[in-house]
Amino acid sequence: MAVRVGEWFCAGVVRGTHGLRGDLKVRPVTDDSASLLEAGELEFRKADGTATRQVPVRSSLHKGDVLLRLKGLEHIDEVQHLVGSEVYMPYRDLPDLEEDEFYWYQLEGLRVLDRTRGELGTLEEMFTTPAHDIYVVQGPYGEVLIPVVEQMIVRVDLVAGCIEVDLPEGLVPGSDEV
Repeated sequence: MAVRVGEWFCAGVVRGTHGLRGDLKVRPVTDDSASLLEAGELEFRKADGTATRQVPVRSSLHKGDVLLRLKGLEHIDEVQHLVGSEVYMPYRDLPDLEEDEFYWYQLEGLRVLDRTRGELGTLEEMFTTPAHDIYVVQGPYGEVLIPVVEQMIVRVDLVAGCIEVDLPEGLVPGSDEV
């Protein structure tokens, strides 16, 4: 099961600046994520290992990015050095989810068990399509792509560290049907 490292997680990457007033364009790690809009504090980590904490004073969604303005940094020249940084936020700032919703950090690394075939492997990635999310599972059947739809996801058990699925024939490459 995925373990939280510290109290911060990577929520995005600074892609550039926007305008002259020091707004940063941040690409969220997860498509369509609005978590950055809720952050009360952010940490910018550069490739060289240096980090700086900042307080956002303004945030908004803009063409798939999050625009951030930081307290005390109100000109493009004052934020240019942050371009390319990873943006971290504290877990405590994540908004509450509905009962049947989960954050990626909670799901990454879970074992995936199919009702017919048994263990399919470990949930390694997720990506979004116009119709729904797709889980990418690596295991004994190779890579298995699982549409995240109610008909296929039976239950998620964070305590047991597994996701139970019920996949139709043909979705698992090389599997023998029972």
